[in-house]
Amino acid sequence: MIVDARGHRCPTPSLKLQKALRGLEGGTQVTLLATDPMARIDVPFLMNDLGGQVVSIEEAEGVLNITVAAPCAALTD
Repeated sequence: MIVDARGHRCPTPSLKLQKALRGLEGGTQVTLLATDPMARIDVPFLMNDLGGQVVSIEEAEGVLNITVAAPCAALTD
């Protein structure tokens, strides 16, 4: 699954990612596309809080590609 948050500023990329993770099976990978450099800091903190994992952070042409693994415990509202 890809979450496109390009053009959005903090905290929108993290919020979109968190919403996408709701109801996913633990370990499911989701890639966030973001142009806000703060996502490089915010997403690892978010995943730590949620119990998920950052798999990779790559940047190409000003776009961050952050792949995460959903937490084992399903997220609810």
